[in-house]
Amino acid sequence: MEKSEIKSVFESMLFIWGEPLPAKAAAQVTGLSEKEAARIFEELRDEYAAQQRGIQIRRINRSYQFVTKPENAEAIRQLCTPVRVRRLSQAALEVLAIIAYKQPVTKGQIDGIRGVRCDRVVDGLLKKGLVRERGRAETVGRPVLYGTTDRFLEQFGFESLQDLPEIGDVAEILDPGAGFDEDSRTLSEEERSEQELAAIVRGSHM
Repeated sequence: MEKSEIKSVFESMLFIWGEPLPAKAAAQVTGLSEKEAARIFEELRDEYAAQQRGIQIRRINRSYQFVTKPENAEAIRQLCTPVRVRRLSQAALEVLAIIAYKQPVTKGQIDGIRGVRCDRVVDGLLKKGLVRERGRAETVGRPVLYGTTDRFLEQFGFESLQDLPEIGDVAEILDPGAGFDEDSRTLSEEERSEQELAAIVRGSHM
């Protein structure tokens, strides 16, 4: 097929698929290599962006998806009102932020950061497809490790984990010695890091 025909096919596939379409899957349908398919997707993506179309193509790791232009969000919101969007709870946002920045991470580590058990919250994030199991830690009991999914990237508008906003050094949030300074009555580094993590994810979700 000519490149223009392949682009036409890819556009139709993106439209009908809905979810992020892996370049590998598109390549298998058209007889291309995954690298060739990705290159054509990138060309299409640049063309849509250059033409300032209301529909854009977003890359999510090695997959591609049709999305609306961010600048049109308010018009879309008004059109779709009063459709209600169910937002994540504060606890879910905090746990999701910790997993995003510290992955792979265990429930025990998350509990240590937040100071409360997170079993139900993690289970809820698993059911929503925002996090997934990523093997087991090489420690006593071999606890499950958790990380984020492509759906997390899709929902929060990131192309890859490298797009996560930079924050201060988060190594201290796993330091068991960090705590509340009762003399100064100020937040500890652990608590500040937790709040900063949650604020970033919460802001991306709005």
